[in-house]
This record gives sequence, structure tokens and C-alpha cells, in this order.
Amino acid sequence: MDTSWWPAVLAAVAVAVVVLIPRRARSVRRAPGAPHGPGPPPSVRAGELWCLADGRPCLVLSVPRHGERARVAWITGKYDDRRPGVIPLPPGVVGSQGRVSFLEADRPEEVSLWEFGTRTGTVDPVVWDEAKGLGGGAG
Repeated sequence: MDTSWWPAVLAAVAVAVVVLIPRRARSVRRAPGAPHGPGPPPSVRAGELWCLADGRPCLVLSVPRHGERARVAWITGKYDDRRPGVIPLPPGVVGSQGRVSFLEADRPEEVSLWEFGTRTGTVDPVVWDEAKGLGGGAG
């Protein structure tokens, strides 16, 4: 039996392994803004504006020292005068078009730190003083 073709098969398998393994490793890496990636969660602080991985903007009200969740207030473009905890934000806080937006500080929610995608800035100190009181956030 002629076995002279075995080295060629082994070489082809070795090339395939070398080519496919780096592609798989790249696909496992975390895409920007994707939740639950490897490594530590983003460094989130109270008073910061963030867009979550799903695109929803929010204001961070508080983050426990060793917690895995942050308390946030959602930012919306719709104003509802029936809700007492809706705070108007200065134009341009969310997005670059200068649109008016509103902070829903009356209904804070807990969000996993892994869901935070992009930090967009910090909120005005006057708005922060009003929001942290309504949302139960600690400075």
C-alpha cells in the first residue's frame, strides 16, 4: 500500500486548523456595546449618561460598590404631564440634533452593568440634584 499521500493530507489538515482557529477566536470577542462579553463590566458612575447595548439612553442614579447592577432613570423624547417625576433636560443632551428630551426619574429601574454600551457624557449638576432625589440615587 502506497502511503506517500499521508504527509500531504496532514499538511492540508494543519493549514485548515491554522486558518480556522483564529477566525473562531475573533468571533468570540465582544463587539462594542454587546452585553455579557468577557472581561470586567464598564466602569459606570452615578450622574453619567449612557446608551445601553440596545440603544436606550439612561442616566445612572446609583451603583452599589460591589454590585452587578446599577439604578437608572430612562430618557425619553415624549413628555407626559400626568407624571410628577418627569424632568425636562436641556436640548442636545441626547443626540446631536438638539432635540428636547425628558428624564423619567419617577420610575427608576435596575440594569445589569453588562448591558451598558456607550458613555455619552454627564448630566448638568442642576438636573442631577433634582434627579438623584426623585430616583433614590446616592450621589
